[in-house]
Amino acid sequence: MAKERIILGIDPGTTIMGFGIIKVVGNEMSFVQLNELMLQKYSDPYTKLKLIFERTISLIDTYHPDEIAIEAPFFGKNVQSMLKLGRAQGVAMAAGLSREIPITEYLPKKIKMAITGNGNASKEQVAKMLQSLLQLKTLPKNLDSTDGLAAAVCHFYNSGKVTGEKSYSGWASFVSQNTERVKK
Repeated sequence: MAKERIILGIDPGTTIMGFGIIKVVGNEMSFVQLNELMLQKYSDPYTKLKLIFERTISLIDTYHPDEIAIEAPFFGKNVQSMLKLGRAQGVAMAAGLSREIPITEYLPKKIKMAITGNGNASKEQVAKMLQSLLQLKTLPKNLDSTDGLAAAVCHFYNSGKVTGEKSYSGWASFVSQNTERVKK
């Protein structure tokens, strides 16, 4: 009998955090859930981070993922936006690490390439391909949730392959792979 795995994919953000969940049995994946955490109505950045952490813990406790795939921050020109995105990603990662769930980061281009074959694909192209792959009846209004789902599907496609992406199995693993980020 094929082993079942649950993969939680997260597209972190301080305005909208998108997430998607797939179930994998053997070499077959199936859709479980996709949704988003809407954060626009909160002005306090620390409240947003708290809500991201709490929602990620809630998803973990509800769906019991075996692995988490998270979209890594991309390098942009607006440093403040990158810092906010990095904090959102860090809080989501901390939630997974607190439950000792292995986490793998994927660059946005890698996720798009895995789903569409084009690293420069639009959010709409990624969403349409996911709709086809997973037989989704409808697509959400905001595509942040499909971006989270895309991270999970990308992880499924890359499972067992050696990649240049970072993967953590717990705090000790994170610290050993990020010594330059640890203050002594």
